[in-house]
Amino acid sequence: MMILVMGGSGSGKSAYAEQCMIDIAGEKQKYYLATMQLRDPETRAKAEKHRRARKGKGFLTIEQPRSVRLVLEQVEGNAVLLECMSNLTANEMFGEGGLPQPWETVAETIVRDMEALNGRAAALVVVTNNVFEDGVLYEETTRAYQKALGSINERLAAMADRVVEVVAGIPLLIKG
Repeated sequence: MMILVMGGSGSGKSAYAEQCMIDIAGEKQKYYLATMQLRDPETRAKAEKHRRARKGKGFLTIEQPRSVRLVLEQVEGNAVLLECMSNLTANEMFGEGGLPQPWETVAETIVRDMEALNGRAAALVVVTNNVFEDGVLYEETTRAYQKALGSINERLAAMADRVVEVVAGIPLLIKG
């Protein structure tokens, strides 16, 4: 079972995704794949907020900002919550010396890794951001990132059993 949870910043998608994972994990170990790179006080504070929210819920956290394929054996047969795809995409795209990788290559790599993760995990919940509705025309590098994330989200939605958009804390079923 794969669930894709999407929404804007501060929409409540993380809390919803955690509850989904609790509901579907059963007796399986719950892994939390954290993709945010902790580079500054703001990102560290955000990560700490998420840790506090998960406390006591039985998650084992794996810090995995890139290369999800490296944890396949560790999480095999268990329940996995990946938080979040937009961070993973940025990390893969800008990880090597800060020079952007081609968005098509990034999308292909991530989708291939997610197909493998979905095949190995007993349950998978993926959190992603909706970064496409602000109407701002960004510079070329940011547009390439948006293209990569858009392609990934579209392909993950096709792969998912359920797709939910969370708006103002309200989950809206899109698929499933």
